[in-house]
This record gives sequence, structure tokens and C-alpha cells, in this order.
Amino acid sequence: MVAADIQDFSKGRTKARAYFCYLFSKNIPNRLPSLTEDMIVPRLLKIKADLAKCEGVYLLDHQGVQVTPTYAFNKTMEDDKGKIRADRAYYYRAVREGRCTITDPYPSLITQELTVTASAPIYDEKDNLKYIACLDMPLDEVLKISHLNTYDTFFSSLFKYSYMMFAFALIAVALLLFTHGVQSFFVKDISLSHLSIDAMFKATILLTLSLAIFDLAKTLIEEEVMGRQKEVDISGPHKTMVKFLGSIIIALSIEALMLVFKFAITDPDKLMNAIFIMCGVSLLVVSLAIYIKFTKILNRDD
Repeated sequence: MVAADIQDFSKGRTKARAYFCYLFSKNIPNRLPSLTEDMIVPRLLKIKADLAKCEGVYLLDHQGVQVTPTYAFNKTMEDDKGKIRADRAYYYRAVREGRCTITDPYPSLITQELTVTASAPIYDEKDNLKYIACLDMPLDEVLKISHLNTYDTFFSSLFKYSYMMFAFALIAVALLLFTHGVQSFFVKDISLSHLSIDAMFKATILLTLSLAIFDLAKTLIEEEVMGRQKEVDISGPHKTMVKFLGSIIIALSIEALMLVFKFAITDPDKLMNAIFIMCGVSLLVVSLAIYIKFTKILNRDD
């Protein structure tokens, strides 16, 4: 599991909760007189049987004490009966909200993988809380449930592989620029005994551009293909934008520095051109800082 899965879960949480609420309301008796465990447990087991990947189901009383074993996969965990679950989110959220809820992903004690627990309060005919029905599902299965629209899954895969192709194409361009930059040392005979300022600056430009493009491709693969997220304060497409602009700023800064030295040696009258580039770089830095500032504010508001 990667950070992108957590983000996908956050986006599809409403769909997933609606699905589990439907299962509970369809199968579990509620607000009926004389509710007993014997009336509820067979319905829970039916839900478990309908969900092939369900990790387990169990029942809590109104105080958060587990009153049934955990019915997990092909075994029954009798030791769980009698354990106090009042401090678990799936208990106190269901009690506090008075409706079906799902927890945030957490490591499962059964599989050691990330799991999500759906829970629903069960009341008697006088609206007194009697039980909390609980159901554990692996996070990857919940993600599938939250993408019930086939178009979501199709376009998600399409964009992922499109980013992959663009990233590899950019890597190919970066390698070509790198190869030509390195060849300049041999073709132009750039050495200590024969120093060509013009050839040296051209090689520097090629190598700088190859580094900037490679860095952009690396970011695309890590964030859009592999789903790794590093900067937690900036999310979504903003991270790629910041990384891209940062690479451009670094490349332009190096080029401006190279031009200052070049014009200082060969043509001092053109130094103002290098100064203009440096001013443009400064403006880009300020603009990027403003962009990051407002992006963080918008993310906090969301």
C-alpha cells in the first residue's frame, strides 16, 4: 500500500460508507423488540459470505464489549469474545453518530495488512442502543468498492499508463541531451590543455537541461505512476507543478550564471542580457513562493 491508496480511500470514502450502510440495513434487523444475538449473528455471517474478501465479522454490546467470537475467513477466533473494544473508533464513532460508519485504514491484527472496519449501531424498539455490528475489510477491497463506476477505474489506469509513457519519453530525451553534452568534451576537445569557453558553456547547457528533464520524469514516475507522495502539505497535481517549476528555476539560474561568466570574458556589453535572465529567475522564485503559499492555504481549507 502506498500514500496514493490512502488518498483514493479518502476520495471514495462516501461511496464505500454508502455501500456498507446498504449491506447493514438490508441484512441486519434494527429497531425491533426482543433483539438477541441469535437474531443478528446469522445475518452478519450472511454478509461475510456475500463478501469474498471479508476479513471477519463480530458483534459488540452497548458498552463496547465483544459478545461474539470474531468470525474470520475459515476460522472462529473464540479468544476475542469478552474483549473490551470501547476505545476503538468503530465503536465510539458508531455510538456518537448513531449511524453506520467506517474507520480510517489501520493495520489488521489478523492479516497485518491495512484494513477498514465498517460498523453499524443496532437499537431496540425504544431507540435504546443494544449492539454494534462490525465488519472488517482489506483496504484494497474497499478501494474497489469505492470505484463502483467503471469509468473511474478505466480513466485512472489510462492516466497512469499515459504518465508512464510520457515519463519514459522524457527520460529518453534527457539521455540524448546528456550523451551530446558528454560528447562535447571529446568532439570539441574540452580539456585542460585546450579550453574552449564556447564549447564548455554549450556542454553545460545540455547537461543542465538533461538534469532538469530527468528530474521532472523522475517526479512523474514517483508521484503519478508509483503513487509516492513526499511533500505532505501540497497534494495532487500541485506537487508536479512545483517540482517542474523548481527544475526550470534551477536550470535558468545555472544558465544565467554561465552567461555572466561568458559575457564577462568574451563580450562585457551583453552582461545586461544575463542580468535580465537573473531578474526573470527572481520573478519566478517569488511567483512560485506565492503559488505554494496559496496552495497550502487552500489545502487546509479543504
